[in-house]
Amino acid sequence: MPKIRSVKFNFVMNCILTLSNIIFPLITFPYVSRILLPEGTGRVAFATSVVTYFSMFAQLGIPTYGIRACAKVREDKEKLTRTVHEIFFINIIMCVFAYIAFFAALLFIPRLQSDKVLFIVVSSTILFNALGMEWAYKALEQYSYITVRSVVFKLIALVAMFLLVKQQKDYIIYGGITIFAGVGSNILNFINIRKIISFRYVGHYDLKQHFKPILIFFAMSVAATIYTNLDNIMLGAIKGNIDVGYYNAAVKIKSILVSFVTSLGAVLLPRVSFYFDNGMKKEFRQITKKAIEFVVLLACPVTIYFIIYAKESILFLSGKAFVGAVIPMQLIMPTVLLIGLTNLMGIQMLVPMGFEKIVLYSEIAGATIDLIINFILIPPLASSGASIAALAAETTVFIVQFFALRKMVLPLFRKLEHSKIIMSLILSSALSLPIKMVPTGNFLKLVISALIFFGVYMIILNVLKEPLVIDLEKQVLAKYLNKLRPNVKEN
Repeated sequence: MPKIRSVKFNFVMNCILTLSNIIFPLITFPYVSRILLPEGTGRVAFATSVVTYFSMFAQLGIPTYGIRACAKVREDKEKLTRTVHEIFFINIIMCVFAYIAFFAALLFIPRLQSDKVLFIVVSSTILFNALGMEWAYKALEQYSYITVRSVVFKLIALVAMFLLVKQQKDYIIYGGITIFAGVGSNILNFINIRKIISFRYVGHYDLKQHFKPILIFFAMSVAATIYTNLDNIMLGAIKGNIDVGYYNAAVKIKSILVSFVTSLGAVLLPRVSFYFDNGMKKEFRQITKKAIEFVVLLACPVTIYFIIYAKESILFLSGKAFVGAVIPMQLIMPTVLLIGLTNLMGIQMLVPMGFEKIVLYSEIAGATIDLIINFILIPPLASSGASIAALAAETTVFIVQFFALRKMVLPLFRKLEHSKIIMSLILSSALSLPIKMVPTGNFLKLVISALIFFGVYMIILNVLKEPLVIDLEKQVLAKYLNKLRPNVKEN
């Protein structure tokens, strides 16, 4: 069996993975957006949003359920092999149905026929997701493998992007390369899975035991996918590809920041599931407490900074053609904090505790609010209306989950050093704001302002002795000193 690493090691690996997810679009999107313009990037975003629904149907709730199910039996290779086989069989069967539905839609819906080739290319993600069995690797906390593999494929995609995307008509190539960067490496997953499980027939398969929990996770996935992708689809149907392009530019920056903020939660699910299933309640509470503190301390400054510097970020990443994305970005930025918290409360707390239905209810509520506000605000406000709908949806999800966990999380939120965080945010904002007036390029403005903003933020938290910051710094210092000690003894 592969070695199970520490949470800290997995967090570092996931941070590297997250960093690659940040760097790849930071390099490619400024280049691509200036070539494809809002029209081209909007086409790809619309196709991706539509295919996401078919992929969601094929995946059911497997990406999350698979982690929990495999984490429970990871100490027994035969049970793990049987569980992986059972879940994979279900996934492949659903993929067949998803492709039948997809090609039927492609045949009968005129809006999809206009970009038939692009939709077929993007639909390859349905098959790649099934073959990848990423949930099995995450259940065994194989984040070093996941990280190395992902980074390599992103580097290949990066080179391909600059070599192959040269004209506005190359949006189909852009769509294909994006899929390759995201899920192309899943082919390696399928080949490498033999190191984790056996390929041989183990018998005594029981697919029925997975149906009920998978359907609950599927319902969660449906609700979440509706309110995270409905905006693009409604914008494309009501307003057109250009407005989808504006909104996609704002969402792309938000998504990069969300992946950074939620990087810790991603590695905690298998560990907290193991703690809870084995009655290790003290460890469960401790790891949850630190995770909430971490998200608040990280997400708050990120949210504030990118609201202030939304215009510079959009102009740098996408160019002047995307100036219409500035207000949508400012409106949607608070969701970085909300998603960070609901990711922890929903996936890290409610799911391991067996309360998937509460997560489902929260996402249904969010999807309903998103649908209603989109219908009302997209016609008059276009992409800004979609951003308001997304913010309202995430707020709704947070309220429902917080209310369900209020007895557990309210004491944790009360223990946060609110005054210290607020003071640090006010001072860092005030000192970095004048950089907007400096007559220089957007890139230099972002670099200087970010150094001042986040530098001041950390300095103030240190001066005010914020507990988690001090604790993390002590841990880093202790590790550094431990590395130095052998050298001191030798001398």
